[in-house]
Amino acid sequence: MSATEVEPRPEEEFELVVGLEIRVPLRTRSKLFCGCATRAADPPNVNACPICLALPGALPVLNLHAVELAVRTALGLDCVVHPVSVYERIRCDAPDEPKGYSLVQRSRPLASGGRLQIGRREPGTPLEVRIAAVRLGEEGATVRHLRRDHTALLDFNRAGHPSVQLVTEPDMRSGAEAVAFLHVLRQLLAYLNVSETAMDRGGIRVNAHVSARGFGETALRPKSRVLELRSAGAVARAISWTFSRHTSLHASGARVEHETLRWDDVRGVGTVVPARDEVRAFGPDPDLPPLVLDSDWLDRMHRDLPERPAERRHRFLTEYRLAEREVEVLTASPGRADYFEGVARRHGDAPTAARWVTGEVLTALRRERTPLGRFRVRPADLATLLNLLRDGVLSDESAREVFRIMARTGQRPEQILERPSASPPDAPRDG
Repeated sequence: MSATEVEPRPEEEFELVVGLEIRVPLRTRSKLFCGCATRAADPPNVNACPICLALPGALPVLNLHAVELAVRTALGLDCVVHPVSVYERIRCDAPDEPKGYSLVQRSRPLASGGRLQIGRREPGTPLEVRIAAVRLGEEGATVRHLRRDHTALLDFNRAGHPSVQLVTEPDMRSGAEAVAFLHVLRQLLAYLNVSETAMDRGGIRVNAHVSARGFGETALRPKSRVLELRSAGAVARAISWTFSRHTSLHASGARVEHETLRWDDVRGVGTVVPARDEVRAFGPDPDLPPLVLDSDWLDRMHRDLPERPAERRHRFLTEYRLAEREVEVLTASPGRADYFEGVARRHGDAPTAARWVTGEVLTALRRERTPLGRFRVRPADLATLLNLLRDGVLSDESAREVFRIMARTGQRPEQILERPSASPPDAPRDG
């Protein structure tokens, strides 16, 4: 090799292949198979019953609201919802599973065949990730480790909490694409109003399936399943580390085996989880009949599906004639999009409303460190202020001063202008 030649790194000779399993707890008041509350933060084991504890003779009853939220999630992902799905018992020796098995819609899931667009490839073709399956299941108990004496305690408040499991096809080719998928998914779930979507507060949890193969290959090589990733950053770091590990093994001629890893985000490494016995399906659960969904009910669920982020972005572009960058900012969350529309429809000038919401409103929210739901300036009051600006009652500078007072006090513009001083300090003067 000449001095000018550089030996390629192993990563440059292989293609990264990523698929994700994502568990999303649903926003319900009661658990999937019983009436216990889903308040996991309550004192330990106060929200538990014979069904949560898997006591003999306790029979489950399926939560219809959880079914509705899971179906809404599947429809939001453009999945085909199957009229019949079946719960199977899968052996599970984990300490957080009191039954000794988990209930999984494995062979006959609730839905399948969906897709989620996460961006565009060059030269502009959609970048989509296919959804292999949507399953409705339940969470396990919480294991609490006590450092002082190395004991572990079980808290069953979370056991039985409804959740959907989304399984993607291995369509992602980088950690950035996996992170983009999670970002778009969280936004969709917020618009569908089905889940608390913050990963760092026990919301979305991810298992990443990572493998490496030569460019041009179509067959999948053995993969590593990285468990329980709880942030987008951890997903990206775990995928990068695992891919480097696979490429190094391939480059050295070593054999890569299917394996399960547990990720340590502090140290930035994964450790191999000892292989368990082969998973055995016990067959359909005898206590739960097949879940049969009425076709008229499914049609009604489809008609009542909330407007999704992509649909709202398209409508903002066509109806309000806004720039794409403004639309991206305004539709980042359903609350922000609702706030903008509340201002725009009352004021009548959508570009001005968009400029104030993306500018003054977001600046005030960052300054006050408050969520939009608790912002003191209501959409109707901001529209009134913009009307006064449009009609020449206030200058641009004085309107911004009135807005700052509104943000601090929650007062309406007319209340501020009726103060004894008669006008804000920089109001326009005659002559």
